[in-house]
Amino acid sequence: MKQFSNSKRLAATLLGVAIGLPLASPTSAQTIIDEWNDVKAPAAPALQPVKVEPKETALLMLDFVKQLCGPRPRCVASLPKVQGLLTKAREAGVLVVYSLAGQPITDTLPEVAARPGEASVTSGPDKFMNTDLDKILKEKGIKTVIVAGTAAEGAVLNTAAAAALRGYKVIMPVDAASSTQPYSEQYTAWHLANSPRVGPQVTLTKIDQIGF
Repeated sequence: MKQFSNSKRLAATLLGVAIGLPLASPTSAQTIIDEWNDVKAPAAPALQPVKVEPKETALLMLDFVKQLCGPRPRCVASLPKVQGLLTKAREAGVLVVYSLAGQPITDTLPEVAARPGEASVTSGPDKFMNTDLDKILKEKGIKTVIVAGTAAEGAVLNTAAAAALRGYKVIMPVDAASSTQPYSEQYTAWHLANSPRVGPQVTLTKIDQIGF
C-alpha cells in the first residue's frame, strides 16, 4: 500500500511538471518564525519637523507612573526630555491629558506630574477604550494629538493608532515613546508610519522638532 501511494505521488508530481505547474520550494513552507533571524529591518522612517496649533492640540501623557515607567530604564532616561516637552506644551496652552492603567494620578512620576485640573483617564493599552478620552478631546476642539508614554508597544501604539482611526492627526516624538527594549520602540515607529489608514495620519518626529 505504501509503495502504491508513493507511486501515485510521483505520478502527480510528474504530471504537474508536464503541464507547467510550479513546484513548491523548501522556503514556501516556512513561517516568519523560521525566517526570524534572516529578516532585516527596513529603512528607518524619516523624522519630520512639525508645527502645531496649540488650541487644536492635546499632549497625551500615557502611563508615566512609578509602577510602569519606574522599572523601565529607557522610560526613566526619557523623563528629562519629556519634562521639557510638557513644559513647552503647557506654556503654549496645549491641553494636557494623562492616562493611567488603574493607578491613582498621584503615582505619576514627579518630573512629569499632573497639575490640578488636568484631565486623566484610566484604561488598558488603548486609552480610548471605555473612557471619555474622545469626548474630552472633541469638547475642546482638538484635531491633533501628541502621544508620549510607555510602553511603546502598548499604550503608545494602541492609543496613537486609535486616535488616527478616529480622524485625529497624530504626532509621535520617538524620544518620548519608551519600552523595556529598543526593538519594541523600533517596531512601534515602523507600525505607526506604515499601517494602512494609520500611517497617513501619523508624523514621526523628535521632541526638539516640535514647534508650538
